[in-house]
Amino acid sequence: MKALRYLLKNPVSLFGVLLLLAFVLIAIFAPVLAPTQEFQMSAYDTPRAGFLATPQPPSAEAIFGTTEGQYDIYYGVIWGTRTAFKIGLGVVSISLLIGTIIGAVAAFYGGLLDEFLMRVVDVFMAVPFFIAAMMLVALMGKGVIPVFIALTTFGWMPYARVIRSEILRLREMDYVHAARAYGASDMRLIVLHILPNAIFPVLVLATMATGSMVLTASALSFLGVGAEEGYADWGQFIAYSRNWIIGQSGNPFQYWYTLAFPGAAIFLFVLSWNLVGDALRDMLDPRHQAH
Repeated sequence: MKALRYLLKNPVSLFGVLLLLAFVLIAIFAPVLAPTQEFQMSAYDTPRAGFLATPQPPSAEAIFGTTEGQYDIYYGVIWGTRTAFKIGLGVVSISLLIGTIIGAVAAFYGGLLDEFLMRVVDVFMAVPFFIAAMMLVALMGKGVIPVFIALTTFGWMPYARVIRSEILRLREMDYVHAARAYGASDMRLIVLHILPNAIFPVLVLATMATGSMVLTASALSFLGVGAEEGYADWGQFIAYSRNWIIGQSGNPFQYWYTLAFPGAAIFLFVLSWNLVGDALRDMLDPRHQAH
């Protein structure tokens, strides 16, 4: 109820939640909105209307038009929503788990273990995230799974830092000392007494990072090291528009649809997660609630 009251008072946050719910519904009902065809090897293989190099404008057969190579943009946008959720939620969930475990262990035990784990974090953070992910995907080969692995490998460090700082503050609280005095084990202290009070800032960070991971995955596909050709991925479809962003002389927006629809999908998806993250931060911030 408190969250509902907050959303009703903040139309921008409410818009973000509704926008995200719209993407959830699109992902759930993708087989209804864009039915698969018999010849497809996978539901994520985008149907083609032929092999013509020049994109074709929106029509009754392809309501968003087609890309070069005649991939159906509408199908790619609809099923690309599922791809975005798989990458965004999957990468963030595993990164959050890894970062939370490492940060919690480092903060709780301190000493040499904390020093070693934080230096490992520093080494990973010293490598530019996008360049490191691109190199790892290039080594493993194109595909959604290599992108998933690369983004996870270089995406867990911020969660470790945030959870460590929170646990360093909480481990000296009176209720933790009281639980330890009653004989609580280290695992019980961390899981039941410390993490539930330290996890909220990390959840806010994870919410905002979900859109960023999708944006990074799209950038990898745009550069040719992400999803396979024809895979329903927004970044892949923007890559198809690369040669058609500027139309012919006298008609620069002739092929606007090749960029507009997948670009709008990425923009709105990332925007929805950022707005939801802002709303979550405000709802969990005691200073905001007091105000």
